[in-house]
Amino acid sequence: MKKTLLIAAVALLVFPLAACEQKPETVTDQAPDPQAEALAKAPKVVLPPSIKATVTFRCKDNSLAMVDFFSGNMQVNLRGQRDDAPIKLTAEKAGDPFVADGYSLTGTPDAITLAQPGKPSQTCKK
Repeated sequence: MKKTLLIAAVALLVFPLAACEQKPETVTDQAPDPQAEALAKAPKVVLPPSIKATVTFRCKDNSLAMVDFFSGNMQVNLRGQRDDAPIKLTAEKAGDPFVADGYSLTGTPDAITLAQPGKPSQTCKK
């Protein structure tokens, strides 16, 4: 009798397990991204240009011009003093003058020609 009960108990435990699928279960800690489709269709992100050189120039009228030259030669930032807010000057294509709201700047990190509102155009050197 004990033997029959033992066989019956084993059968009750083994048979339900035999009916289960024997595929391995994959467990991840990431939920599906609800924005995955929208992100796949989004346009590529263009990073801003990096600063190529930061130069302080002494101009002909003895004033200072601090200029940040950016890679790609399409943008510079101009400041009169270190703590001044930068003025962003851009060029339509590399080699064109950098312009914005009455400002015009041409040159390289070695020397520039700068025109500012209310001031004549002047040369500035390192």
